[in-house]
Amino acid sequence: MAETVVIVGAGGKMGKRAAQKIGRDSRYKVLMCESSSERARALAEEGFEVTPVEVGVATADFVVMAVPDALIGCIAHQLVPQMKRDGTLIMLDAAAEYINELPSPGTLTFMITHPCHPPFFTEQATEEARCDYFGGTAVQDILVSLAHGSESQFLAGTELCKAIFAPVRKAYRVTPEQFALLEPAMAEIVVATAATLMKASLDVAIEKGVPAEAARAFMAGHARIAMAICFGAEGSPFSDAAKIAIKWGTREIVRPDWRKVFEPQVLREAIRVMLHEDSTGQAS
Repeated sequence: MAETVVIVGAGGKMGKRAAQKIGRDSRYKVLMCESSSERARALAEEGFEVTPVEVGVATADFVVMAVPDALIGCIAHQLVPQMKRDGTLIMLDAAAEYINELPSPGTLTFMITHPCHPPFFTEQATEEARCDYFGGTAVQDILVSLAHGSESQFLAGTELCKAIFAPVRKAYRVTPEQFALLEPAMAEIVVATAATLMKASLDVAIEKGVPAEAARAFMAGHARIAMAICFGAEGSPFSDAAKIAIKWGTREIVRPDWRKVFEPQVLREAIRVMLHEDSTGQAS
């Protein structure tokens, strides 16, 4: 018998991705819930049937929250009282759990999942997969975490998560605390910041007169070889001069105390800023 999966926020990009993946899977009956009337109309025009959230959630074995990270805590408080007692709530981000913004689970199971996205230095089977940076065509891994509740429900939920992000090579189980260390601490605060700095340095070189095509070619190749050396895909080390440049750049560009973002008190404050301050830095 097919298990009922409700996708809340089904009109967004992630909601549609999930529906398209598991909608073809005979193990699941998929119900689409969308609070935005404009997005609901768009779903209907694309052939999806939209179910009122109070109807869908009450019958759901799994509720997948395909909603913005900042709204997970608020929306969870609305959904949880409506869920059946042995249901499973699946979140796509660990932030709300990490800063204790979720309601009491009671008899429910709460779990978290997120794609690792297709990794660099990994061969994919087709050209389409090689050009897939998000995942869904290319093979990727995912993270799964049990925040509260039933081990058996978590294992069933993990199978659903693998179907949502398919094709999946492996589902890595981590604790909610470890999840937050990987995202947002590592992946967003550090890695995305570093990537943004790389792009900014390219822009500066172009602004200072380097031909754009030459700068982009040089950046693309050097970014690739630097990552290959750092992550062990390339056996050759950095040159002696490059090692000195890295030490100099680390001292002049990177804060000496950058590792503090992985400390619980600092990370919780960073998450609160991410979720509850607007682009001007004002609390929302």
